[in-house]
Amino acid sequence: MRESKVIAPDLLDWYDRHARTLPWRVPPGGPPADPYRVWLSEVMLQQTTVAAVKAYFLRFTTLWPTVQALAGADDAAVMAEWAGLGYYARARNLLACARAVTAMGGFPDTRAGLQALPGIGAYTSAAIAAIAFDRAETVVDGNVERVVSRLFAVQTPLPRAKPELVTLAETLTPQARPGDYAQAMMDLGATICTPRSPACVICPLQAVCDARAQGIAAELPRKTPKPAKPLRQGSVWLARQGGALLLEHRPPQGLLGGVLAFPSAGWDGRDLPPPGPAAWCDLGAVRHVFTHFTLDLTVLLGDLTGNPTRGELTPLRQIDREALPGLMRKVWDMAQPALRG
Repeated sequence: MRESKVIAPDLLDWYDRHARTLPWRVPPGGPPADPYRVWLSEVMLQQTTVAAVKAYFLRFTTLWPTVQALAGADDAAVMAEWAGLGYYARARNLLACARAVTAMGGFPDTRAGLQALPGIGAYTSAAIAAIAFDRAETVVDGNVERVVSRLFAVQTPLPRAKPELVTLAETLTPQARPGDYAQAMMDLGATICTPRSPACVICPLQAVCDARAQGIAAELPRKTPKPAKPLRQGSVWLARQGGALLLEHRPPQGLLGGVLAFPSAGWDGRDLPPPGPAAWCDLGAVRHVFTHFTLDLTVLLGDLTGNPTRGELTPLRQIDREALPGLMRKVWDMAQPALRG
């Protein structure tokens, strides 16, 4: 039986003085946060860093300042603004959720109601409920897992330790200021209780941290070694005709779902022929790392001698590199010398 801990008073006092200033946040002790901004930021922050998200968040909230505005947005426009954030299923769920929320007249204010919406899971529902609606829900992300594993010196490696860490985190969540507390835990993990070289000497929880007492804070949380990622291979075609290149919207489901891309095949479960007749020139390959595999994609350039079999020809001057997903930006960049030649 682990000894219970009370950390909220010291942690909130630290947060009141050291909270990060972020575009989607209200100051500590301030008015309730806008659930739209909390939800949008949490979806963007999944698998993405705070530094990368800030500019995207500001652009999104300028273009679509309310959930109703986002619900009425054109799908292609949203996907284009999302390009570069990756994990494109999030953008599709973003639109589906915005439309569901608009149809019901606003965000539900409970974790269960929020979790019933498209794309909102256990973590995101807890975060919105706590931060926007002052519900005493336990919010556990990677930062919180690390803090809790050290506070209680949990030796079980991740991911097997996740249920235990959630249970322990629940014992710490206060009834008062749960939104500020949740954000304080995230900030502590991001700035003090960091993965490497934690700054234990300035941590507001050092007196009750079991890992610090045992001298093993930097060793936790332990992690099960990840297996090597498999390597996939495929082809992408830069099909040129009359100063234009062929682009297509990828299938709505699956990898890079719904985004604008150059025609490709062989790596995503689709075994398709080239998108038209041409003498293809091999420009080399780009490497891109996805969550579960590494991809080597051979880049082929050719001048179409007939009508394309799929996609639409887009003038080169109208192709916006920033509207392409990261993989296709690498293809675009590799091809620039040949396209200019």
